Amino acid sequence: MYTTYHLTSAQELSTDILDAIKATYKSKPITIIVEEDDSYFDLTSDMKGVLDERLQEDENTYLSVKDSISQLNKKYGL
Repeated sequence: MYTTYHLTSAQELSTDILDAIKATYKSKPITIIVEEDDSYFDLTSDMKGVLDERLQEDENTYLSVKDSISQLNKKYGL
């Protein structure tokens, strides 16, 4: 059995979480692994600018997701 806790900040770690772990697993052996969530990032002002420009484009010129990914694969080998 395993339980995953997702916190937006290490500051959210509290004794309540530890108490919940203790109550759930009682005297069973456990392993605690802490990892930084690197999937979270803030958009830079440059990134926001590009997105704002894209929102102003004519919808008739939009590429489909499939075409966009295909072009990115060709250009960058993604």
